[in-house]
Amino acid sequence: MTNKSDYQSQFALLTTYLEQYRALWQVKAFDCKSLPWETSFTHLAEKLWQLNDADIDELDSHQQRLVDTLLPALARDCNLDDAQQKRLNQLLTARFGSKAQLDSQWLDSVELPHFSATIKGRKWQQISAFAQHVDSELPFFEWCAGKGHLGRYLAKTKQVSVHSLEWQQSLCDAGITFAKQWQLPQTFECADVFALRQNPLDCQQHAVALHACGDLHIHLLRHVVDADTQAVSISPCCYHLIQDEVYQPLSAIGQKQTLKLAKHDLQLPLQQSVIANKKQQQLRHQEIAWRLGFDSLQRDISDNPHYLPIPSVKRSQLSGEFSDFCHWAANCKGLVLTADIDWHDYLEQGLVRQRLTRRIDLVAHVFRRMLEHWLVLDRVCYLIEHGYQVQVYDFCSPNITPRNSLIQATKRK
Repeated sequence: MTNKSDYQSQFALLTTYLEQYRALWQVKAFDCKSLPWETSFTHLAEKLWQLNDADIDELDSHQQRLVDTLLPALARDCNLDDAQQKRLNQLLTARFGSKAQLDSQWLDSVELPHFSATIKGRKWQQISAFAQHVDSELPFFEWCAGKGHLGRYLAKTKQVSVHSLEWQQSLCDAGITFAKQWQLPQTFECADVFALRQNPLDCQQHAVALHACGDLHIHLLRHVVDADTQAVSISPCCYHLIQDEVYQPLSAIGQKQTLKLAKHDLQLPLQQSVIANKKQQQLRHQEIAWRLGFDSLQRDISDNPHYLPIPSVKRSQLSGEFSDFCHWAANCKGLVLTADIDWHDYLEQGLVRQRLTRRIDLVAHVFRRMLEHWLVLDRVCYLIEHGYQVQVYDFCSPNITPRNSLIQATKRK
């Protein structure tokens, strides 16, 4: 897709499907005592309980396989014909497509260890892949720069000046030191992007942001539009990190839709990881079972019918006893536990609820890519509406990061 009508038509189509199937993905699994949509999607429910617990993580990590496994049952519940099922499958697994990397100067074997030092492997792969899709004769403006890792890579390989904006002074200082050491055309500005007195961008710049979260990248896009900035390249991330309780679409076409998204809904696209190993998965499952076991306990002693969130859990806490975990959680929430609690029973309740929540989440994950594409296209349509020519594609493999969508826009002359 490259033109205005294509992107807007696709956005409207995704809106229709997301609204049609919202009962399956717009759910809070921890609040549920059963599959919340079971009476309307009986074949899907039956298919879910046929799955082995041991197979769920593997299935969840491959979007195409997940959709291929669950969609036939969903299609039976919705009386979809073969053509309709094929079309839905395509939308649930679609990618934006890739684009050939630009011819670019590369870091040599002497430079590379210095530029990639202290950066974890996948993050460095993301930086280099992003940079190799960006080209400009204009000065770069790096938004939410941190130490300026992306900016320094661009400054070195593109031979173009970079101005990096970051709110933490210590990170700016580290970036300045590196830029001076390597004689890079990179400057830093320490500022809070939520408290800017004036737009830091101007029209003759190319704004870049790799995985700026939520409101951070939304603010950037608004500043880009207000300044008529010539070009912007952005990879969105963490859509749920917004100040509003309900998502406010950027585009005019998005504002006309009836689809309402709470912060919880905006976390759905992020519920896919390429990092977790078997040990991490086991600990995560244990933590969820213990959280839900404690939640069953607190519901009985406090008459609170809703899930009670507790603070982040240290890994060391999971090596102890379930009873110790519950005492810690109760103390965090100001609850008093009696001495006659049947810990085994509540742990069993937690394990049962964990099996349920994994299946509720698995169905919701069928729609995670569709929702993320909707959010990306809202940003694309916003830029199009303000006179930009826009392209969107995947700048790296999802094995490097599932957040691999790159929006590139240039102001129409």
